[in-house]
Amino acid sequence: MPAQLPWLEPHDPFPSPASAWGPDDPAPGLLAAGGALDVPHLRAAYGQGTFPWFSEGQPILWWAPDPRMVLPVAEFRLHRSLRKVVQRFAASSHCELRVDSAFGRVIRACSSTPREGQAGTWIVPDMVRAYEALHAAGSAHSVETWVDGQLVGGLYCVALGRAVFGESMFAHATDASKIALAALVAICRVHGVALIDCQQNTRHLASLGAREIPRSEFLRHIAVALDLTGGTWGFEPVYWNQLLPHPSPMA
Repeated sequence: MPAQLPWLEPHDPFPSPASAWGPDDPAPGLLAAGGALDVPHLRAAYGQGTFPWFSEGQPILWWAPDPRMVLPVAEFRLHRSLRKVVQRFAASSHCELRVDSAFGRVIRACSSTPREGQAGTWIVPDMVRAYEALHAAGSAHSVETWVDGQLVGGLYCVALGRAVFGESMFAHATDASKIALAALVAICRVHGVALIDCQQNTRHLASLGAREIPRSEFLRHIAVALDLTGGTWGFEPVYWNQLLPHPSPMA
């Protein structure tokens, strides 16, 4: 029988991530249920490597999986085809990369975009409201792909100090979410962020350089990153130089 899952009252602290259900339990990585979905709880959760993930009709469920999927920004793989896409985007006057100009639209697009193999979404209305509040408090951000003045893709993430936690992406145009992810990597490189938390292992993320690390290693990274000052969230065209070859100087 699995260990009894802790039920949290609104003011209860989170259990240690080490107490999360293991590989032989019904839901590996599940840490607790209940609690509250507000700014203080979200900051506390992410600060100890825990995140909420649940579906409509379920209680709030908190997760701390082991191992943890992360993208070391120094190991990001900008494959040749994606490099060309990013180069065209960066060079076009019709294209713009924005940060935090439409957070609500981004998270709602993420919540409504169909996912292969998924019947519904985990970004339920309570989650949308909670992360909009976290964004208003300065701890959640959107990275947005715009073409001809239209929002065509993007992602949102949580940032505490120099710890960055990717949440979800959407694309209404080919490669629009991949461009946003490349931009997030560039932002992280500029501001000295070493890892982007990806939470779950997917083939797509692995193809871009993400890999699994032990939860203990991830928690050590978080503990250090939380104490470091994060950069100002925004994007400048020069940030693309973190990913793209520098133009050759003129003779």
